[in-house]
Amino acid sequence: MMNLFIIRHAWAEERDSALWPDDSKRPLTSEGIARFREVLNAIRPRGFDVSVIGTSPYTRCEQTARLTSEAFKKNPPPIELLEALEPGSDLEAVVEWTNRQISVGHDGVAWVGHAPDTDDLAALLIGDGKGLLRFAKAAVALIRFEERVVPGEGELRWLVTAKILGV
Repeated sequence: MMNLFIIRHAWAEERDSALWPDDSKRPLTSEGIARFREVLNAIRPRGFDVSVIGTSPYTRCEQTARLTSEAFKKNPPPIELLEALEPGSDLEAVVEWTNRQISVGHDGVAWVGHAPDTDDLAALLIGDGKGLLRFAKAAVALIRFEERVVPGEGELRWLVTAKILGV
C-alpha cells in the first residue's frame, strides 16, 4: 500500500501587491503557522506518516512543507520543490515524481499545493475528475493506492480540515 497525502497550504497573509508584488513570496501568518502545527499534532496519531514531501516553491507552500517535516522530529522527511505543484498544477509531472519516490522506497508521500489545484488533483486521483472536493486552508487528505499512483485508482481514506479537528 502507498499513502499519498495532499495538503493545501496553511493560512497566508492577504494578497497585497504593495507588500508582495510577487504573490509567490506571500508568507503564512503567525496564526496560520500555529494553527497548522495543531492540525499536524491532531493527525499524526491518525495515520499521518510521511517519508518525503513535494511542494510548490511558493513561500506559503514551502513554509507549510517545512512545518510538516518538522512534525516528524525524530526523522523529518526531506522536502523537494516541484514546479509541477505551482498554481495550475501539472498532474502528470507530479504523479511521475511521486512514482519515482515510491520506486526508491517511500510509501508515505505528501504534496503541498494550492487551491483549487488540490481539489482538482484529488478528484482526478480518486475518480474521473468530475467529483467535487473542497480543500479549506490547511486541509489534508489521505489517498491510498495499491502500489503506484495511477489517476482514477486512488481510494480517499480521509479529508480533514482544521474546523473538523476543532483547531
